[in-house]
Amino acid sequence: MQNIAHKPGDVARESLASPLPTNGLQAKPNVSSLGSWSHMIAGATGGMVTAVLTSPLDVLRTRLQTDYYQTQAAKPHPVPTQPHLRPSFYRTSLLHFRDTFEILFSIHRVEGWRGLFKGLGPSLTGVVPASAVKFYTYGNCKRLLPEIIGCEKDSSLVHALSAACAGIATGSVTNPIWVVKTRLQLDKAGARRYKNSLDCARQVLQQEGPKGFYRGLSASFLGTIETTLHLAMYERFKGMISKRIDLNEKSETNGFVQGLAMSGASGLSKLIACLIAYPHEVIRTRLRQAPMADGRQKYTGILQCARLIIKEEGAAALYGGLTAHLLRTVPSAALTIGTYELVLKVLERR
Repeated sequence: MQNIAHKPGDVARESLASPLPTNGLQAKPNVSSLGSWSHMIAGATGGMVTAVLTSPLDVLRTRLQTDYYQTQAAKPHPVPTQPHLRPSFYRTSLLHFRDTFEILFSIHRVEGWRGLFKGLGPSLTGVVPASAVKFYTYGNCKRLLPEIIGCEKDSSLVHALSAACAGIATGSVTNPIWVVKTRLQLDKAGARRYKNSLDCARQVLQQEGPKGFYRGLSASFLGTIETTLHLAMYERFKGMISKRIDLNEKSETNGFVQGLAMSGASGLSKLIACLIAYPHEVIRTRLRQAPMADGRQKYTGILQCARLIIKEEGAAALYGGLTAHLLRTVPSAALTIGTYELVLKVLERR
């Protein structure tokens, strides 16, 4: 009888005590705190891996976006036998690709392999905090916003607002680093203005004051559109993939398939976002250029910059460096998100 009486009491105590303290009260704080740090660590890791692997394409893209290197891209090509006929879109595209890769190879030929990694120091210095801030803000906004605005956690509105907050926070924190990186990448081999990152920062501070470090910030905020489109579309694609692949299954084969699927979804969403919002990249790079020889800034604002580019170079100049940008950012997005999802999953399992 003692055994019979003892079992119901044990069962009753287990049924009352186990779900609340063990599964409820203890699990929630651990998941919440781990989730915050997981987003930060995973984002920083993904950004660091991407910055190193894609540095040569980043240098190429930056140069093609400015007017410093337009003379290299504007080399004469064989004219058609009938000069009144405009070259076809196919021929123009081939010439654009050829010019892009010729400039890439000329960097190595003229400046050595180190020229392909100009600005990598500031990139790494900026990528780690930028990616950490971006994914920390994005991940935690996705967690908090549904309660604040009262909607479903996987709604497009939550994803879009979270991405916008992440873009604004990232741009505000890291803009000085990107100014230094851009100016180092635009430093010509024959007439260098900056010895290194510290010298560049010192000259910016002396010649332009603290506000010089925030040149292009307004265009960075405009670029939040691209971040919003990218992450919102990625979440939609991720939701579609999750219906076909069990994202909670822990087999090694399924994990590999998940990684490829997430990377592919990120790359595709980034491609679409870039094609829609690319001109802000050119405007932002121009705004970050060093002053002219007389100390004046050629580009002073978003609208003035856009009007001047169209007037002097035509509307096509707003898409300067698009090929190099896509060659870099599409695989970059796939690498960053893939690494982010992988590290996030590992950390959350621990």
